[in-house]
Amino acid sequence: MNDESRAGHIGHPGFSRDETDPEQGFVTDQDPLADVVDEGADVLTQQPPASAAVATGEPDLSVLDVRPTAGPPREYHFPAFERGRLANGLTLLAVNLPGRALLAAQLILPGGATAERAAQAGVTALTARALTEGTARLDAVEFAEAAERLGAELHAEASWEALSCSLEVPRSRFAAALALLAEMTLEPRFPEDEVARLREERLNDLLQARADPRRRAERVFPETIYDPASPYSRPLGGTDTTVREIERAAVVERHLANLDPASATLVVAGDLIGLDVPRLVEEHFAAWQHRPAAARDESAGAHPAGPRVVLVDRPGSSQSELRIGHVGLPRSTPEFHAVAVLNAILGGAFNSRLNRLLREELGYTYGVHSSFDMRRGAGPFVVRTGVETDVTVAAITEAMGVLRAIRQAPVEPAELEIVRDYLVGIFPLRFEVSAAVAGALAGLAIFELPDDELDEYRPRIAAVQASDVLAAARRHVRPDEASIVIVGDATRIEGPLRDAQLGPLTVVPADAAPG
Repeated sequence: MNDESRAGHIGHPGFSRDETDPEQGFVTDQDPLADVVDEGADVLTQQPPASAAVATGEPDLSVLDVRPTAGPPREYHFPAFERGRLANGLTLLAVNLPGRALLAAQLILPGGATAERAAQAGVTALTARALTEGTARLDAVEFAEAAERLGAELHAEASWEALSCSLEVPRSRFAAALALLAEMTLEPRFPEDEVARLREERLNDLLQARADPRRRAERVFPETIYDPASPYSRPLGGTDTTVREIERAAVVERHLANLDPASATLVVAGDLIGLDVPRLVEEHFAAWQHRPAAARDESAGAHPAGPRVVLVDRPGSSQSELRIGHVGLPRSTPEFHAVAVLNAILGGAFNSRLNRLLREELGYTYGVHSSFDMRRGAGPFVVRTGVETDVTVAAITEAMGVLRAIRQAPVEPAELEIVRDYLVGIFPLRFEVSAAVAGALAGLAIFELPDDELDEYRPRIAAVQASDVLAAARRHVRPDEASIVIVGDATRIEGPLRDAQLGPLTVVPADAAPG
């Protein structure tokens, strides 16, 4: 188990084989009678008719000189969904997707890692892992076998905002699988031995993370930019110190603290024609009674030390892992769409400014990426890349230059149009399966967004102007407040870093304990 959480994103049964066989209906520009030959004719001596055109000379390839261009984006609307509520307060969102016989359900229990005590950091993630290890009625093996008999996949995972339990199953077995989802969520067994096994897995994972430069950088960066009192300063999965102390009782307590139906949401997506979804949900979740929900800490203050440079020594490393950034934005920001366009231009797409410069022009890296990780509280803004050790300082300097430049002048019209069209064009591709649609609707519940948020995404992205991007960049890309984290060979990097005067420098020894 690592510290990253999964982010939430077609078939048409009933067709005959002839309708789906790739050899049926294959069309060329041939005359349909071209293959019909008079059985009495001598095929080898047949002559073409006088009117037939005879190809001579080189083929005409002038058509290749004209590069195809994209047409206007096709109209798309996010699937309409219905909203309901059980007597116990559980919210139900149901979306009918005709032809998608693999149904998906996702139960969102608000109160993720931001609702756990600092001394128990990682208990929510461990609770999610343990949910699938059996129920009051079924042990771990019996539970897995019950899911397999239904052709169902059941998962549980934790994020900063919520603990979510998900299901994918063929529609013919949805009722039985929904009962299993309810059993997993409301009546988990949490066997002592399985909790201990999962705890040891997490501790081993933390050990492995220390040897991985990318994961080491991901660990150090948030504790560099966030106030130590903020939950965002620590790993989602907890630290060696906190995970080691998590016992079964803490897992049980954390699970119960999440079980408030009045704040929970169940999303069901797929071909729901003929299924009485409200009745099935009522049948399996109506007995779920109200419990007080745990308080959440979504504070996201910046580190009191301010912007700084942290060099984590990794002796002999031929590359340096770089993280540059600062505290960013919550998902509730009214500038969400302008920031989405801004980030795609800056470093969120392959043809972004950062990637063009550091990869294509300078050859410093195989790739560089920027992101605004928007949570209920202000998540981080970060630029991520790995470069050769010898160009570490040069790469940092160039990246900082790109961050400053995007604040200074409006983006060019062509650059803006390309990015807007890209974001508008790929949006529908995210929802080709039921689980992706369910995950998107779960996001509405987690972040308390309006029901039309997803349907309005494309027109709002298309409406973003250069002035909006510039205003967002000046407010939310702040290079003078950015901290820099480097994981690399200090013997080769420390001197050039000090000479560059990028900020107060702290060198973390290779054998230093995290945190």
